[in-house]
Amino acid sequence: QVHPVESGGGLVQAGGSLRLSCAASGSIFSINAMGWYRQAPGKQRELVAIFANGGTTSYADSVKGRFTISRDNAKNTAYLQMNSLKPEDTAVYYCNCVSGGRIFWGQGTQVTVSS
Repeated sequence: QVHPVESGGGLVQAGGSLRLSCAASGSIFSINAMGWYRQAPGKQRELVAIFANGGTTSYADSVKGRFTISRDNAKNTAYLQMNSLKPEDTAVYYCNCVSGGRIFWGQGTQVTVSS
């Protein structure tokens, strides 16, 4: 089992910044990818950004140029730097880890952007 734990959410004004962290613990042999997803009220969970082995990153069009995903392999931790936040970024942000062919989800952290 791998246990991703998110932190860093909160309330911020539009145009502000937040940095989310996802620390993975447990039976980690190798994490192939770590990613961030979000789910707004009444909407489906959507991909925000992924950081795969080898340094490949991918972003949703809605966050390109504003969000940056990074990863510290030694700490099994992924980060999501969010700049120029908009009210439509308000959601619960979830981290997931792909390891050993399985996907593990964290409990989520709330991000609220006020206008």
